[in-house]
Amino acid sequence: MSSRTELLISHSRILLPDGNFMVGDVAVQQGKIVGIAPEISAPETTTVIDATGLTLLPGVIDPQVHFREPGLEHKEDLFTASCACAKGGVTSFLEMPNTRPLTTNQAAMDDKLQRAAQKCLVNYGFFIGATATNLAELLSVQPTCGIKIFMGSSHGALLVSQEEVLDPIFASGDRLIAVHAEDQARIEQRRKQFAGNTDPAVHSQIQDEQAALNATKLALKLSKKYQRRLHILHLSTGIEAELLREDKPSWVTAEVTPQHLLLNTSAYEKIGTLAQMNPPLRSPENNQILWQALLDGVIDFIATDHAPHTLEEKAKGYPQSPSGMPGVETSLALMLTQAVEGRCTIAQVSRWMSGAAAKAYNIPNKGAIALGYDGDLVLVDLDNYRLVRREELLTKCGWSPFEGWNLTGWPVTTIVGGEIVYDRGKLNTQVRGKALTFFDNS
Repeated sequence: MSSRTELLISHSRILLPDGNFMVGDVAVQQGKIVGIAPEISAPETTTVIDATGLTLLPGVIDPQVHFREPGLEHKEDLFTASCACAKGGVTSFLEMPNTRPLTTNQAAMDDKLQRAAQKCLVNYGFFIGATATNLAELLSVQPTCGIKIFMGSSHGALLVSQEEVLDPIFASGDRLIAVHAEDQARIEQRRKQFAGNTDPAVHSQIQDEQAALNATKLALKLSKKYQRRLHILHLSTGIEAELLREDKPSWVTAEVTPQHLLLNTSAYEKIGTLAQMNPPLRSPENNQILWQALLDGVIDFIATDHAPHTLEEKAKGYPQSPSGMPGVETSLALMLTQAVEGRCTIAQVSRWMSGAAAKAYNIPNKGAIALGYDGDLVLVDLDNYRLVRREELLTKCGWSPFEGWNLTGWPVTTIVGGEIVYDRGKLNTQVRGKALTFFDNS
């Protein structure tokens, strides 16, 4: 691994913590930001990036990904996924427990951490998965960003859908609980109702809006009962957003994915099972309500739910095709394109994709360009557009639901802990990220 060297990013348009911009320099030493000024002089040994014409943002924190290792490495692995992160401006990620074996105990957590230390180009953290029988582990496993509960759209030990099983998990301890909120009983009933229908679009009818609302209501009920820190993953429906608008305790947060903002049920006709995910894509009306909830602060931040499957698996046809799509390479450019087109601001995108996630998960010294903060940064080009091309993707699955979209804001250079990990199309595969630190989530 290369030794850590001083770094100077010069002449960039810097996004400051107050949402304003300044043109100037940022100095990073020993992985920390040590200078922000219109001009900084540096020793000759300093690595200098001339960032004229580029915008400097905090590195993206993607708080919900499925990187498939261990056990499902034919879809993705920690190395390929972290390469895709680096290319997409993602400098830290939080990964889910539905690997093989499941991440439900200390041994499985230790194994993931060891693998990540050897393979990941960016920073990493991992969820502990809840089962009906591992309450002791949910309280003791370290380090973890929180507890993941699959209330639906899962199977086996990770499916925890009944209130009498969920209640003691919410009642015990104070760790953040993140829920995949879908009503499994309703999904199973509707699968029978639509049995034999092989149109992928029926997926959004089977796992309908009511299934999402039922589970979100239950999670909120239990969260309020115990005043337990709750995070609602990948909110997909307007009715859930309006529920939160009316009744969202201060200890509850929610996220939305770019695909639930930008894709809808019309995508099934265009890309078939590549549009299949859990929770499903919704109507255009839901897109609009989710956008407004994000703009209004009802939804707190953005995550990709990067969940890759191979094209061969997706080609099996519905309902044999698996649900999920990749996202870490395209998420920042997708959202910055929306900002350039006037739907939001650059500062809002950065808050949704960096600062708010750091705050929600109590990750210190990340999510802002400020003195003493970690040197996790991304330089983006907001002046040029480029197509999403399958052959240019680094994710092992090799496809994107946004293929052919013309986007701006693509990362030019990604910096992790003061080290350049991606620069103008080239990866530095010698860089390794670090395990994230989490303050008390209570």
